[in-house]
Amino acid sequence: MKYISVTHEQQLVFAETILPEVFADECLIKVKAIGVNRADILQRQGKYPAPKGESSILGLEVCGEIVICGSGVHQWKVNDNVFGLVAGGGYAEYVVIKSSQLFYLPATFTFEQGAACAETFLTAYQSLFSIAQLQPKQSVLIHAGASGVGCAAIQLAKASDCFVVVTAGSEEKCQACLTLGADIAINYHQTAFEQWQKEYVHDGFNVIVDLVGGDYLQKNIQVAAIDGQIVLLSIIRGRYCEKVDMGMMLSKRIKLSASTLRNRDYDYKAELVVKFKEDFGELFSAGQLLPVIDTCYQWQNADKAHQQMLENGNIGKLVLTV
Repeated sequence: MKYISVTHEQQLVFAETILPEVFADECLIKVKAIGVNRADILQRQGKYPAPKGESSILGLEVCGEIVICGSGVHQWKVNDNVFGLVAGGGYAEYVVIKSSQLFYLPATFTFEQGAACAETFLTAYQSLFSIAQLQPKQSVLIHAGASGVGCAAIQLAKASDCFVVVTAGSEEKCQACLTLGADIAINYHQTAFEQWQKEYVHDGFNVIVDLVGGDYLQKNIQVAAIDGQIVLLSIIRGRYCEKVDMGMMLSKRIKLSASTLRNRDYDYKAELVVKFKEDFGELFSAGQLLPVIDTCYQWQNADKAHQQMLENGNIGKLVLTV
């Protein structure tokens, strides 16, 4: 099969390899579309290797058609259109996926839409509900609101009847977040969100989802509510924060969590998929939760997709079509 390889010079090139082996609890998927994630770029740069035992090929989420079911798979069948998570191997014509990590592709969805769902919605769901235990009517602050995860988090929080504030880097991105249902969108180039909170959300935010990192940590502590939860998912702004007011953390009883999804074990991911389907499966199937796609590229142009992501120019997901 054909796949996209990374050279020693970090260039993306096509290469050939054998089909992956299909174990009893797995399905072989003929890939139609691939979701692009910042983890792909980090892996390409040598900063985020695949978990031990997983494919070293780039790619964490795909959508396509089942061509082989393992001997222990009974829920799925050949020719089913599905999407799901992989820990690696997505930038290829075929990939194996644990059957417990698959979703049916809704009839109204394209393959491209399916490829934009798994990583974003599961990461957002894990952050808001599995980790932060978000409750209806609470207040939520989402940084990088126009990112793929941000767009998913807005929809999930609003479906839970929460007050949602986002930060984003342009008026266009802010408007996109408002269109998705965000109550307030703050352009951080024009307004400091920590100052805005003092004036408008006096009690602070119950849950903060942070894909930015760096000095946002201290600012998040400032704007968090009593017993607030801060969930760190990425460090685009840097891995260090110069000053952290631990006294403020203590006085507010703040809980700080950091999470990734890729290196979780199969049982964790399977349980996460089950819980997501229980809580939001009907809304998803009905098309009331939708992925936001900025641009679809032919997979020959994967480098262009990576460059666009590095420039932080996208609203929602970037997708490769095979």
